Amino acid sequence: MELSAEDALRLNVLLANDLQAIRIDESRMVVHALSSEGEASVPLNPRGRDDQYLKKVRELLSSQVLGSPGGYPVFLRRWTRMGQARDDSLEQLLLLGEPEAVVAVVHANGLSDEIARRAWWAMPVADNARRMLERECVVKGKMGPELAEYLIEYLPFETEHKAMIETIRLVLQPGLISTDVRDKLWRLAKRKNSYYVGFMDACPDDLPEPLAPRADWEPVCEALAPLVDAGNPVAKQLCRCLGGPGQTFLATAEAAMAKPTNQDVVVEFLKSIQRYFSPVCPNADPGADMATIVSDAEALLDVPAVCATTTAVQEVLERLPDYRADVRAMMALGWVGEPLVNPIFSRTDSIGSVMRKKILPVTGPIQEQFSQLRGKVKTA
Repeated sequence: MELSAEDALRLNVLLANDLQAIRIDESRMVVHALSSEGEASVPLNPRGRDDQYLKKVRELLSSQVLGSPGGYPVFLRRWTRMGQARDDSLEQLLLLGEPEAVVAVVHANGLSDEIARRAWWAMPVADNARRMLERECVVKGKMGPELAEYLIEYLPFETEHKAMIETIRLVLQPGLISTDVRDKLWRLAKRKNSYYVGFMDACPDDLPEPLAPRADWEPVCEALAPLVDAGNPVAKQLCRCLGGPGQTFLATAEAAMAKPTNQDVVVEFLKSIQRYFSPVCPNADPGADMATIVSDAEALLDVPAVCATTTAVQEVLERLPDYRADVRAMMALGWVGEPLVNPIFSRTDSIGSVMRKKILPVTGPIQEQFSQLRGKVKTA
């Protein structure tokens, strides 16, 4: 099958211009092109099957743009989605009319705000918007607010909770949305608590509806001030957790953990907790269960100052010996993560209330640590 003479002529005339991007509407059989002067389109007149005709159209585009009719190697999908597309070929990839080539561009390390604008015109889908909002140049450029606005409008139609969490995290980056929109998303989280995890990731120390510090926050900070100034991570984290932002984070974490919808939400929640508490204990045993983690955290409190972590712990306990339970809670929460639920999720694909019942051996002890840091239990 060959292109009709009319289509071949019109496409060659189109390609003779200084184009920025090309997309193909396969349902209507129209080639659209973007240039600095605006948009143009070429209706196709297929001979035979549409899919075979579109293959010939893409061969023509590839021959003109890359000098080879082979087109974009779509079999390299995983490779290009890891950001391995050559930065010097991004503009050319957008002229192939191939969706996977556009995906390669939005994943590329060399993405710029201008290239993002062209890629968005070529393929305006939510996943592309999320990938581009991971780039600082796009967030701070003209495309950042436009992509954020699209993702927020699309959010009610999003079906994957992991994508919801990622969307919330990305649009909450500074300068993308207004305070009113941010507050609206927070209110929606009361009905879709997976949104809370996105907030926890994006702004752990600046969450909406801030709570008051724990009653003993000021005397604790006064006692630990020299250690905080010296950079003691355990002292810093204890003051952080007992302060207003920390109490707000813990309350939000409790709300997120109350009714996780599916396994993806649980995994993202555990990762968020781990990130928040990682400064106090960067190393963890991936094979430990929650009971072992709590036991190890308790035992760590009595280990002599033989490394940076144990030194930081002992310095804090020397000044605040009555705060063993709070320090233990922080250490335990610093060790949580996805490995805790992998043995459970490897044996079941349950969701909802059934899943929540199965993960109680994990969430129950985590809740106990939250309660300790929020002052809901007596200090040991």
